[in-house]
Amino acid sequence: MTCQSSESPDAIESDPGGAATSRGPVECDESRVSLAMKELNSTGWYWGSLSANEAKEILQDAAEGTFLVRDSSQRDYLFTISAMTSAGPTNLRIEYQHGKFKLDSVLLVRPKLKQFDSVVHLVEHYVKLSRTGHKKAPKSQPSTPPNGTVPLLLTRPAYATIPPLQHLCRVAINRSAGRVRDLPLPNRLKDYVADYAYNV
Repeated sequence: MTCQSSESPDAIESDPGGAATSRGPVECDESRVSLAMKELNSTGWYWGSLSANEAKEILQDAAEGTFLVRDSSQRDYLFTISAMTSAGPTNLRIEYQHGKFKLDSVLLVRPKLKQFDSVVHLVEHYVKLSRTGHKKAPKSQPSTPPNGTVPLLLTRPAYATIPPLQHLCRVAINRSAGRVRDLPLPNRLKDYVADYAYNV
C-alpha cells in the first residue's frame, strides 16, 4: 500500500530547532485510516478479514444489490466491496491514496472516479446512485447490457452483526432528515445522530 498525504512537503513548518511541528504524511494517513475503521466497525456491514470465497458463500443466495465490505486479501489495498450482481457475486477493491478512498478501476476511468474521505462515505455515494438509478430503470430493461458488462448495484447491506436499534434509528433519521441540528431533539441525541452522519 502506498501511504501518502494530500499535504505537500512545503506545508510542514519547522520550529527554530529544526524539528517538524506539523503531522507527517504517515501520521496523517494513520489517523485517516483509523477514523475509517471506527466508522466501518459501527456499520454492521463491515466483515473484517473475510476471504473472497467466504464472501461469495455469504452472498450466493442474496438478492442483487446486496453488498458487504471486508478487508482486502491483496496487500496493495485495504478494503474490498463484495456485492451480488445479476451474474453472481463479484469483488471491487477500494484504493487508498493521497489521503482519499476511491474504487479501483482501469487507468482510463480512474481519473473520473470520485474520491472520498472515508469508506462509509464512498459506499453511501454508490448506494445512493444505485437506489436512484434502480428506481428509474424501466422494468423491461435487460439485466445484462449488450456489451457484456454487468451493472454493479449496491442497494442493501449484508450485516455481519445487527447494529443496535439506536444506530439503525440514526441511519433512518439521516436518510429522511435534511439538517439534523434543526430537528426538535435533545442536544445529546443530535450529537449521537451527527456522530455517524451517513444513511447506510
